[in-house]
Amino acid sequence: MTANPSHLTTEAWAGANRALVAKAIAEFSHELLLVPTPDTGHFYTLGTGDGTRYRFRADRYALDHWTVEPESISRNRGDESLPIDAMDFILDFSGPLGIDDNVLPVYLEEISSTLAGSAYKRTRPSPSAAELVDADFQTIERSMTEGHPCFVANNGRIGFDPDDYTKFAPETGSGIRVVWIAVRRRHARLSTSLSSTAGDIIDAEFASCAHRLSEAGLDPDEYLPMPVHPWQWRNRIATTFAADIASRDIVYLGAGTHRYQPQQSIRTLFNVDAPRSCYVKTSLSIVNMGFMRGLSPTFMKATPAINDWVYSLLSDDDEIRRTGFSILREVAAIGYTNPYYARAADRSSGYHKMLSALWRESPVPGLEPGRQLATMTSLLHVDADGRPFVSALIDRSGVTPAQWLDTYLGAYLRPLVHCFFAHRLVFMPHGENLILVLSGGIPERVIMKDIGEEIAVLDADAELPVDVERIRAEVPDAKQALSIFTDVFDSFFRFLASLLSADGRLSEAAFWDAVARCIDDYQADHPDMADLFDRFDLFAPQFDRSCLNRLQLANNTQMVDLSDPAGGLKFAGVLTNPIAAFGRRRSATPPDSASHRTGEHLS
Repeated sequence: MTANPSHLTTEAWAGANRALVAKAIAEFSHELLLVPTPDTGHFYTLGTGDGTRYRFRADRYALDHWTVEPESISRNRGDESLPIDAMDFILDFSGPLGIDDNVLPVYLEEISSTLAGSAYKRTRPSPSAAELVDADFQTIERSMTEGHPCFVANNGRIGFDPDDYTKFAPETGSGIRVVWIAVRRRHARLSTSLSSTAGDIIDAEFASCAHRLSEAGLDPDEYLPMPVHPWQWRNRIATTFAADIASRDIVYLGAGTHRYQPQQSIRTLFNVDAPRSCYVKTSLSIVNMGFMRGLSPTFMKATPAINDWVYSLLSDDDEIRRTGFSILREVAAIGYTNPYYARAADRSSGYHKMLSALWRESPVPGLEPGRQLATMTSLLHVDADGRPFVSALIDRSGVTPAQWLDTYLGAYLRPLVHCFFAHRLVFMPHGENLILVLSGGIPERVIMKDIGEEIAVLDADAELPVDVERIRAEVPDAKQALSIFTDVFDSFFRFLASLLSADGRLSEAAFWDAVARCIDDYQADHPDMADLFDRFDLFAPQFDRSCLNRLQLANNTQMVDLSDPAGGLKFAGVLTNPIAAFGRRRSATPPDSASHRTGEHLS
């Protein structure tokens, strides 16, 4: 795409709108913002105050999950047939959605940008699901067609123009060169891990930085090196921090030599020229999916220490070692504090988060021979012909869908459950935050990333180092199991279960039976924690329905306070726990293999 957005064709735009309206109906209905009325067969209707009527076909699954057929959607007002338009849909239902007048225009802009990105993906050549099975890590990363499965406006990227999109959007696969600057030490803080990797990184960057500073007649000992996203430099730092540049507190050093590829997490960059080198994650002051995507210099101070603590905790845990679960450490972090904005804005303000960066380990050095890397988001990917990538992986594996699922759950779910019960440690384990290590199409182990900002310890009495204390979260007992119920069951498994069922691979009942068996087997292996299993019952009949879109619709630049992520959550009633029906302390014998292919839905 160039400044002339040629991908915005009538056909691509129409397809993008149908897909997004289908998703909006599904997710807003899931969150009880909209309540469709049953019609004939599998059809439902939604009506507006002005007489507009939407009619569509949908299947319903456990966890009040809806899958809406985009091509089935019709929109009428009386005898008049109206076009399917996602922005019109938001306006039609802005009342039930509860969107404030100040939020509505910005949310519409995010919807428009999400549509534009979808149209681009529809017009680009893309690998089939079967071709992706043999693809490399970064080809899979840039081939994803959908963002976060729960959020309707999930690719807002407000701040990018068409040229920026071409250069910096993950799906374009563009190689970018980060901008390097030197920042004066009195305004910056560099924190490093205890690992040798951190020292190697900093030594290399210091050497390059020192040479350029000396050439400019400046004392290298007064400065620290920092990578900056090129968009951030041009659009924010070069103007908003002009006083710092004039005073030589910030010194522009130029573009780096290595090319980086933006990841699904748009401000995280993978070094494609040196894949064994660290990722770089930088501040990026665009609005995207409920947040201004900055990085807090305050958070950067403790980030390496937090990563070291988690790494040590997991390395000493026999259960974790058996599952192969690991993390990518954020081994160095730097934050710059502008004295003017520090006085003018509080720490939650985007102005306080414009200039920070971190270095994260690459998964490549630890990859065993014959193994393949893929973002876990790919398990929900469907190609242009409607073929799920997960089905292609199952075909490649040569095992049954039930066997494939059991292996995946052992690598992903079991270690998360163990961390919750044994250490009261919880992650943000959505698809983009996990990397699968595949062996012949089978997820052999998983790697967690984004540790510094998105983990919490829920035990009020846990002994934590001073630098790690920030991650302790005060969460009532009744809400703690939501780290599994919401973040795993509702935010990922409900999509995967319906996808496998719709493709005829595994009935929904068999999917949740496998989930129940995985948890039950874990609990049977750890009878010493029986009191915790009762206190935080993962087989409880119901759990609170946490609503992510409600958060974004209320505030689409700061959905939650990251220092108190549980405090601002929004709930709407309860969901029936799909594993409750299978009970606890069950036999580990798998159900009859035929039941895995029935495609039956849970009622």
